Amino acid sequence: MAASIIVDAGFLVALLNRRDTHHAWAVAKASEHPPAWATCEAALSEAFFLLGAAGFDALAALIQREALDALFRFADNAAPVLRLMQKYRQVPMSFADGCIVRMTEIVADPLVLTTDSDFNVYRRHSRQAIPCALPP
Repeated sequence: MAASIIVDAGFLVALLNRRDTHHAWAVAKASEHPPAWATCEAALSEAFFLLGAAGFDALAALIQREALDALFRFADNAAPVLRLMQKYRQVPMSFADGCIVRMTEIVADPLVLTTDSDFNVYRRHSRQAIPCALPP
């Protein structure tokens, strides 16, 4: 089992929105890999936007009960994140995805829970596949 579970906005939206196509998958993964989960503020921003007012309370509750740890600091990782975004600009790589990929480079034994298949394209440390769990 991975030591560091990292979640992106897609996973959070699927987990908290019962009408999301990947909701059952996200609930199952949350049971397999219980919080606390690492994330970044960019992913939280995307999740709040995508969930809207209907999902605000649920996402805020995850934060308040410390199920999400957003300690990643872009200011400390600006150059590597911007290099990733430049490298994958044709995909294109979002700012949040760049931060998540960078997180996989700096935490021990990462696993990204995501609904975004672009994580199959991205590479950490230039050549290593991103360890991730995606819906079937």
